[in-house]
Amino acid sequence: MAHLANPDRSYRLLQQRLDRNVTGAPDSPAFTQILKLLFSPEDAEIARQMPTTFVSVTRLARKLETEPAALDARLTRMAERGLVLDVERRGKRYVTLSPVVIGFFEYTFMRQGSDLPLGELARLFDEYFFQSDRFVRSVFTGETQIGRSLAREEALVNGDHVEILDWERASHLIESASAHAVSTCACRHHHSHLGTACERPQRTCLTLNYGAELLARNGIAERIDAHEAMQILEESKKAGLAQTGDNVQHGVSYICNCCPCCCGMMTAIRRFDIKNAIVSSNWISEIDLERCTGCGLCAAACPTGAIEIVVGEAEEGRKKPPRWAVRDEALCLGCGVCYGACHRGAMHLQPRAQRVFTPETTFDRMVAMAIERGKLADLILDNTEGWGYHALGRIVQVIEATPPWKAARAVQPLRSAFLNAVVAGVKASAGKAGEIVG
Repeated sequence: MAHLANPDRSYRLLQQRLDRNVTGAPDSPAFTQILKLLFSPEDAEIARQMPTTFVSVTRLARKLETEPAALDARLTRMAERGLVLDVERRGKRYVTLSPVVIGFFEYTFMRQGSDLPLGELARLFDEYFFQSDRFVRSVFTGETQIGRSLAREEALVNGDHVEILDWERASHLIESASAHAVSTCACRHHHSHLGTACERPQRTCLTLNYGAELLARNGIAERIDAHEAMQILEESKKAGLAQTGDNVQHGVSYICNCCPCCCGMMTAIRRFDIKNAIVSSNWISEIDLERCTGCGLCAAACPTGAIEIVVGEAEEGRKKPPRWAVRDEALCLGCGVCYGACHRGAMHLQPRAQRVFTPETTFDRMVAMAIERGKLADLILDNTEGWGYHALGRIVQVIEATPPWKAARAVQPLRSAFLNAVVAGVKASAGKAGEIVG
């Protein structure tokens, strides 16, 4: 077969295919080595031809001109390694290529006992992720991100009537989920192979709903019930971990329990100054200066370094100069970790002045990210064959809600007769899309 005669071509095309994802995958020698360790040449040849959203196995088999049963068996083996994601609907199996994050990086390190060279992979991923800012900026450029901070409900300001919506509450996300699973924290496991992991617990990565079903079926996560998931959540809070959830309102697929030293999203904030790598909650920390003694426990616990201790001038009659905590609004995630660290009752969370945008569904998030990152053309043109009017209608709705200058930049590469007709129809009915196409 041609791809066996020239496997390097398959890996190069696979990198280019992964780079078309909304989170991107810029080329580098380290990334090529990662792909060669995870994908066989045959797997790479299949993966590089998969669209950026789910496709049926039968349709993919026709595209690849191969036997559906043989392809299905190979895709099963790839799914068990986290290289592809698979779901079944109405008796048909659908697959999609895992992105780098959240994707095959996590699925590689979310379980113990792998026969992969995890030490070498850990080194290569660390080089690819953090020795330059190319990868993190491809993932986190834009306002819409993969993850959002979940506020600790117990940290909300007391005494006032405050509203926290169901999809903002980690407890509700767990209690209402249709399925639950737990796995090893990929980030801390990754760092353990580098000798840089912290002492915080690792069995903390919670997956929910279809995410739990998918990962448990492929042996990447362990099925648990809602009660155990709540226990893991509470234990993670006691360990000073911040809760980061899927950045959607409906169908939340995961809750990570993150530490500042190992978490890749936290590292993007602290090392590369990408302040919105995790979308903040709709809450922000507030410091009661009457109770604050400037002990520094909150500053040490804050996962983004949003709190510092200020020392005032010495005053006559005081044994020590006054100290107090100061919070950086731009860095505060509204996670409430500082509340758990404070022994004086000086920390709590209060509502932000302006609510934070959270996409309704994973599809809406993907479209918003594609618009912001200039990848709407890749998203649509790569998947037109498998989409119906409903999906295209959702895309147009997201475009309508996007600032005109940003939407115009996204739509520019798509000035085909087809999309112009779609937008023209919306313009006629709603009068908004006219600002987009000019």
